[in-house]
Amino acid sequence: MRRRDFLPAVAAAPVLLAQAQAPPAGPFGASGPGGGSGRGGGRGGPPRPLPPSDVQPAARKGRIKQGVTSGVFGGLGTLEEQCREAARLGIKGYDLINTPEQWAILKKYGITPTMYQNPGGNINSALNRKENHDRIEKTMHEGIDLAAANGVPSIITFSGARAGMAYEEGADNCVLFLNKVKAHAEDKGINICMEYLNSKVNHKDYMFDHIAWGVDVMKRVNSPRVKILYDIYHAQIQDGDLVRNIRDNFQWIGHFHTGGNPGRHDIDETQEINYRFVAQAIADLGYTGYICHEYSPAAGHEPIATLEKAIEICDA
Repeated sequence: MRRRDFLPAVAAAPVLLAQAQAPPAGPFGASGPGGGSGRGGGRGGPPRPLPPSDVQPAARKGRIKQGVTSGVFGGLGTLEEQCREAARLGIKGYDLINTPEQWAILKKYGITPTMYQNPGGNINSALNRKENHDRIEKTMHEGIDLAAANGVPSIITFSGARAGMAYEEGADNCVLFLNKVKAHAEDKGINICMEYLNSKVNHKDYMFDHIAWGVDVMKRVNSPRVKILYDIYHAQIQDGDLVRNIRDNFQWIGHFHTGGNPGRHDIDETQEINYRFVAQAIADLGYTGYICHEYSPAAGHEPIATLEKAIEICDA
């Protein structure tokens, strides 16, 4: 994931919910590296428990492997409590959890640590600047080895901010970097996924803000292990035409995130994206990776019931 400024923790239902510390963050600090993701650190103090839910999961079709990020839990629970509830609902992956100790907790519940956050730079400072390459190349190689040793299939990375740089120069620099590390990723069977973010609402100066730019980079690198992280929320804001773009560029996409637009809350009928249709289209393409939910429950919405609904919507 992990990059942007997180959405604030949501207000909780008075009987079951309260604000709390999320699982430990990566190197971006308590607020995480990016907006609206609900990733990473908390507010300090011990986490409030996530009570066992009485939500009864329905039978799943299971054509799509679904995962979570920490934000879907609305700030409640230890990582172990979150994994307990996620596993009961049939969740298969947990994105942007960053240490072997945490990965062991996920695996205890049969959940794959699906995306490693730390090695690939951050939203504002990443692959489009040559002065970052030596530093990130070192952490990327280390991250590939660590991910391979711990069964983590993907590493997230970013283009970086433009800061006056031309799109063409940034693309050239990203291709240069990815060509340096792709053989190692191929040898170890690890995906490097560059995230596609919007520059209209959340990340005003981010370089990879249109699908065509990212596809150009992917084609020039031309590796089965270098892919796009297609965040459906960001894609809807920036380019729209979601299903056509997914179908046309499917071979270059390695991972998906969800979130309702506007607001990056629940992915139900309260927002504009038809996630049932999008998920069905992805499943029909034979996608075998993960779709991980990266929203924060709307104010007053119980996190586990909200997650159950999201799973049902995307169970294509």
